[in-house]
Amino acid sequence: MASTPEKPTPAASRRKTGRHRGEGQWAAGHMTPLNANEQTKKDDDGLNVRTRIETIYAQRGFDSIDGADLRGRMRWWGLYTQRKPGIDGGKTAILEPEELDDKYFMLRVRIDGGRLTTEQLRVIGEISEEFARGTADLTDRQNVQYHWIRIEDMPEIWRRLEGVGLSTTEACGDTPRVILGSPVAGIAEDEIIDGTPAIEEIHRRIIGNKAFSNLPRKFKSAVSGSPLLDVAHEINDIAFVGVNHPEHGPGFDLWVGGGLSTNPKIGVRLGAWVPLDEVADVHEGVISIFRDYGYRRLRTRARLKFLVADWGPEKFRQVLEDEYLRRKLVDGPAPEQPVQQWRDHVGVHRQKDGRFYVGFAPRVGRIDGATLTKIADVAAEHGSGRLRTTVEQKMIVLDVEEDRIESLVSGLEALDLRVNPSPFRRGTMACTGIEFCKLAIVETKARGASLIDELERRMPEFDQPITININGCPNACARIQVADIGLKGQLVLDDEGNQVEGFQVHLGGALGLEPGFGRKVRGLKVTSAELPDYVERVLKRFEAEREGDERFATWAARADEEALS
Repeated sequence: MASTPEKPTPAASRRKTGRHRGEGQWAAGHMTPLNANEQTKKDDDGLNVRTRIETIYAQRGFDSIDGADLRGRMRWWGLYTQRKPGIDGGKTAILEPEELDDKYFMLRVRIDGGRLTTEQLRVIGEISEEFARGTADLTDRQNVQYHWIRIEDMPEIWRRLEGVGLSTTEACGDTPRVILGSPVAGIAEDEIIDGTPAIEEIHRRIIGNKAFSNLPRKFKSAVSGSPLLDVAHEINDIAFVGVNHPEHGPGFDLWVGGGLSTNPKIGVRLGAWVPLDEVADVHEGVISIFRDYGYRRLRTRARLKFLVADWGPEKFRQVLEDEYLRRKLVDGPAPEQPVQQWRDHVGVHRQKDGRFYVGFAPRVGRIDGATLTKIADVAAEHGSGRLRTTVEQKMIVLDVEEDRIESLVSGLEALDLRVNPSPFRRGTMACTGIEFCKLAIVETKARGASLIDELERRMPEFDQPITININGCPNACARIQVADIGLKGQLVLDDEGNQVEGFQVHLGGALGLEPGFGRKVRGLKVTSAELPDYVERVLKRFEAEREGDERFATWAARADEEALS
């Protein structure tokens, strides 16, 4: 179906694309690597590094690892070196990679569609306790991340994960990352269509396939048939969003080109309706376009969003149809806007089979292995053995009988996992931060947890949906641009002129109801120590000035700068 990297179609080789000569597009004949990353991938496919990990590096230790594998190809198996302890944020952009590298790794376990069994969660928890010093973070990509992983332990970790059907394959790197899915696919009463079969078929075709293991950069996918739009489809490279076609019935609306980081872009609709059994074909076509036409010259322009911005949706759809699918797509309607702001499925909700699912919130996704094994035990006792992770750093227990809900909620609350959390716990998200991340400038996880506690103490009556996203650097892993209050970590000056950890503030970003990026108030930066005071102040002004049922994002867009300061 799709053209191979070595043999671009004649039409592709003649096409003029991009704003620069030599963008590094394979389809334009630019097969010569134009930077060190591309050369590394050409020298050896990242998928091949696992053999070296198992037969050489795990036997000989960290110091035996080749540099191109250490800071490149090992990502294809979910491994990043973590930050060496004691290096402050001011040195993040100054030190060489080998000076920042610790001899331990972050390991990402991919959980496609957020689907877990209690057996799998128990194994994840046991690995955390035995090999990761108890660490285990729920991410906003439905994954689990460990820290403190030793290279010597990787063969055994893989054996245990794969023994229960889990994987770290292409969890990082210039690859097709985890496929996001609605955490209530197949069970929600209001579901438009269940995207699970499509996720399974995409995974079967794409993951671990060397035809797609050398992309210009990462490729993020999402499939959801929920009317809550619960996979942040607006900021994925490709997203399939459930819609009802007036003639053809339930299917998916196709979006491409979303992404955040330092050049955020909301994805665009191609105006195409895709039936369930064609989702994998269309996904393969779009990822093939990215592979063949994506910009490989500069890493800063290597995401699909830049190609989509240059081409526009009409040309992108034409290339997809004419060169890859070899057929026209059906025109279709846009998804309807969700009726509520929360999209995390927290709380108690009826399933279409009459049972219930129960969503709960840890603090900023931070959890530990011992707690994960206890969650598995509680879920196994009260449900059918099925759990889900969400794109909001939350978790859900499925298939709970009505007479077991109260007992389950009590069991979760005993673990400090809230089924009815405050808006602050429910809406605060944080990336890994300086504790482990080599790109970070400030601390995030502990800062977010303490902010939740402080706001709950100061504003116990506050009951409006609010998202507070905390990021340790400009790369937006915690989606700061689309939060009500987005906090981008940087070093700032305090009142005494000292350089301290702090944040640049973005206000009024949103997904769903009114997608858009937050507003930056000129010169508005707060120190970490001042953060609770600032958030309390701006939320109280919102309460005082909001009109009717006005949302925070709407108020922030119209408020004067003094009210936001």
